[in-house]
Amino acid sequence: MFTRAEMIQVEISNRQTEYAIDDALLQRAVAHVLRSEQITAANISLCVVDDPTIHQLNRQFLDHDYPTDVLSFVYQQEPLEGEVIVSAQRAYDVCQDFAWDGAHELLLYVVHGSLHLAGYLDDSPETRAVMRRRESEVLADLGFRRGDADVEDSSCSPERPVTE
Repeated sequence: MFTRAEMIQVEISNRQTEYAIDDALLQRAVAHVLRSEQITAANISLCVVDDPTIHQLNRQFLDHDYPTDVLSFVYQQEPLEGEVIVSAQRAYDVCQDFAWDGAHELLLYVVHGSLHLAGYLDDSPETRAVMRRRESEVLADLGFRRGDADVEDSSCSPERPVTE
């Protein structure tokens, strides 16, 4: 599947029609996260869906009966094969709470899910703090920054984001 000159391949599937997405930015974000974590060979599927779809997937795979912002699944470690599923509807519904654009909130979800693929967890206060720090670093690398509001409402739990 991979040649000697290892590569990161990101395939995007947009399964919702309400919001435009920036395929190139989302692909770049996934690749940047993985490369920054020294992952040089990966085949990643990125799927953008609506709330009913991510709700059904969240219920099916995690037994959580509610829509969420992002799901991630690692299918193989080396080379990395995985999937990130994000809800564009959720991003655009909650972005006003953080005073930034829905496209940037969606980008945060993609970064968050990609960090999970790279092995980051957010299931304790300590691991959540590490995850938030890496999210902010990656967003800054991509030309965005977040403020410092403390929000713990979603699985992604972004701090208040702002554009530069």
